[in-house]
Amino acid sequence: MLVWLSELLAKYFHIFHVVQYLTLRTILAALTALVMALLIGPSMIRRLTQLKVGQMVRDDGPKSHLSKSGTPTMGGTLILVAVTLSTLLWGDLSNHYVWVVLLVTLGFGIIGGWDDYLKLTRKNTRGLSARRKLFFQSAIGLGVSIYLYYTASFPVQTELVFPFFKDVFLPLGPFFIIFSYLVIIGSSNAVNLTDGLDGLAILPAVMVAGALGVFAYASGNYHFASYLAIPYVSGTGEIAVFCGALVGAGLGFLWFNTYPAMVFMGDVGSLALGAALGVIAVIVRQELVLFIMGGIFVLETVSVILQVASFKLTGKRIFKMAPIHHHFELKGWPEPRVIVRFWIITFVLVLCGLATLKLR
Repeated sequence: MLVWLSELLAKYFHIFHVVQYLTLRTILAALTALVMALLIGPSMIRRLTQLKVGQMVRDDGPKSHLSKSGTPTMGGTLILVAVTLSTLLWGDLSNHYVWVVLLVTLGFGIIGGWDDYLKLTRKNTRGLSARRKLFFQSAIGLGVSIYLYYTASFPVQTELVFPFFKDVFLPLGPFFIIFSYLVIIGSSNAVNLTDGLDGLAILPAVMVAGALGVFAYASGNYHFASYLAIPYVSGTGEIAVFCGALVGAGLGFLWFNTYPAMVFMGDVGSLALGAALGVIAVIVRQELVLFIMGGIFVLETVSVILQVASFKLTGKRIFKMAPIHHHFELKGWPEPRVIVRFWIITFVLVLCGLATLKLR
C-alpha cells in the first residue's frame, strides 16, 4: 500500500524514492509488526481472559503442565494480525507471491482457529478430527501447489535444488505438485507438534523465517542469485517483506509467550506459521534447506512417528512421551532448559542452512 503511495509522492518529493528499497521495507515491516504485537498484545490477552479462552491441558502429560490450565490460548491471532497489516503496509501488493504466502498463512490460520474453537467449546483437547483437518489443509496445500506449478515461467521453478551442490537440479515435472503439497502440510503440522512448551515453537519459527527472508531476497535479485549459484525466481524478493513482518510479529508474541507464558499460540498460530515457512521454501526453491534449518520441527515430528510405530508394532514406547520435548521433561529437565537448548540447536541449524548460500 505504502509502495504505491510512495510512487505517487516521489514525483514531487524525491525523498520518497527511499521507500522503494526492498531492504528498508523489510526492516520497517519487522519493526511495524513488532510494535503492533507489543501494543495489541495486552488488550488481546485481557479480552481472551474475559472470554475464558483458556488452554485445555492433557491429563496424561507432565504434571507440571497442569498449572497451565486456563492460560489464554489462540494468541496466534496476534501474530496473524500483525503480519497481515504490516505486509499490506510495506509489501508490493502487485506481486502475486505476496498474496500467495499471505493467503496460505491466513487459510491455515482459519483451520487452526476452528480447531481451537472446538477444543474450547467442547472442554477437551480434541478439536477438528484428524481427517477433517487434513482435508481442509489438503485443499489449500494442493490448491497453491497447482497454482505455483501452472504459473511457473522457467524450469528451475519446478526443480528440486540440492544444497551444497552448484548445478544439481532434479526436474520434478507434475510431481512438483505432490512434493510441494507435502512440504507445506508437513511443515504446518511439524510446527504444530513443536508448540508444546512456552516459547518453544515461536523463536525457531522466527529464526527460520528470517533466514528464508535472506534466501527470498537473494533469489529475487538476478546478480545475487547468479553469484551465489541459487535459482533466480523473479519477484520472490518481495517475500522478504513478509518474512520481516513474521520476524517482528513473532518476537512481539514471544514477549508474552516466554516462560512462564501469559498466552499460548494455539493451532491458529502454529498451523499458520508452519504453512507460511513451507510455502516460502517452495517458492524460493529451498525445501531441503528448510529441512535443515527446521531440524527441531523435523525431530519433533519424527519422534511422534517413531513412538506410534513402535507402540503399534512392538507394544513398547521408545520415548517416555512424544513429542520429544516432553520426553526430556519427564527425564527431569526443567522446562526452560528444554526450551533454550532447542533454541540453541535451531540457531546452529539456521547458520548451517545459510552456509549453503556459499558452499556450492
